[in-house]
Amino acid sequence: MLSFFATPVTDEWGTTYQLTTAGYTVLVLLMLALFLLACFVQNSLRKPHFSTRQLAFSAVAVALAMVTSNIKLFDPPMGGSVTLLSMLFICLIGYWYGLYAGLMTAIAYGFLQLVSNPYIISFPQMLVDYFFAFGALGLSGLFAQAKNGLVKGYLTGVLGRYFFTFLSGMIFFGIYAADYGMTAPVYSLLYNGIYLGGEALITLVVISLPPVKKAMGQLKAMAVQN
Repeated sequence: MLSFFATPVTDEWGTTYQLTTAGYTVLVLLMLALFLLACFVQNSLRKPHFSTRQLAFSAVAVALAMVTSNIKLFDPPMGGSVTLLSMLFICLIGYWYGLYAGLMTAIAYGFLQLVSNPYIISFPQMLVDYFFAFGALGLSGLFAQAKNGLVKGYLTGVLGRYFFTFLSGMIFFGIYAADYGMTAPVYSLLYNGIYLGGEALITLVVISLPPVKKAMGQLKAMAVQN
């Protein structure tokens, strides 16, 4: 089944994977489906425009995400970085304003990451790593109105990013798997899982603290105030 979407390529460095036409098509359709879903939700809520308050709060959250993404708590042995809760600030936007705002802002954040810290080996890799992976953090908006919506939304956003970074690691960077005596899928699962999982665990502990949880509730009330 996997060979339909990605074909293995073996050389002296090991085995990596190359997306087939079907694989690229699925990725594009998946992101398009998420965008259309966001548009549908936005239209159903009949809030076609960002208010001044939404723009202001979203801009501050993106700015904080950019700053904290450069504050590294530690670097895992395999690579990647655990940052100072940077993913949380992007997930907050979806938690405040819903799926449409979350996805649009998260994709814009991915563009800012691309401009500020580009690492590009191909156009497809750029799309997956910057626009799809960071954009998936906006899935937090699915739980904007849910009980414990911040925790659920944050986990969903991080898992969405993990999904795309796993694909990128397996397909575009699987060549490094041989250095660890692993296959490309296992290497990508561990590489991305360690640093994303580490940051997610720290963030979940922080936002579960009663004072922080209370502050987050008050912050959302301010963010959505008419």
